[in-house]
Amino acid sequence: MFFIELEPVFNNDGAVLPLDFEVELKDTEYNSACPFVAPVRVKGKVINSIGIVSLVAKAEFTLNLTCDRCAAPFTRDFSIPVEHILVTETNDEDNDELIVIDSFHYDLEPLVTEDIILSLPTKVLCKEDCLGICHRCGKDLNDGPCDCGKEYDPRWDALLDFTQEDL
Repeated sequence: MFFIELEPVFNNDGAVLPLDFEVELKDTEYNSACPFVAPVRVKGKVINSIGIVSLVAKAEFTLNLTCDRCAAPFTRDFSIPVEHILVTETNDEDNDELIVIDSFHYDLEPLVTEDIILSLPTKVLCKEDCLGICHRCGKDLNDGPCDCGKEYDPRWDALLDFTQEDL
């Protein structure tokens, strides 16, 4: 848990509260594994600008992942923005853009954890042009072609009799 005291920020225009803390997510599952290799580092600030209290920060972390195409393990660094407007009350109950705080003694960890989980990609690749594995022999095609040869489908044989002139 990382509690911050927000009363001085809410009560003083121009007030700035610097943030620098870690969130431990080693037990958080993602793609049926726990890929967080170290605590998430969060740096930023809470600022009151003309009565609008904003949280502006970055969460930086490293994940151990498995490629969804070739199943190779790899490590990737992430840096995601954590940006929210904090309010003590709102007239619009359906407003998801504002974070309503119940107490000036506020725990940032659940908010940051939610932002991180929602920002993670649904499909991860070891590299953008990953070729995956051969569906017949299982060879990693990033290491070169396999010996399976081109797959033949006899259903296309009827089209071989057509020429450009027939069309």
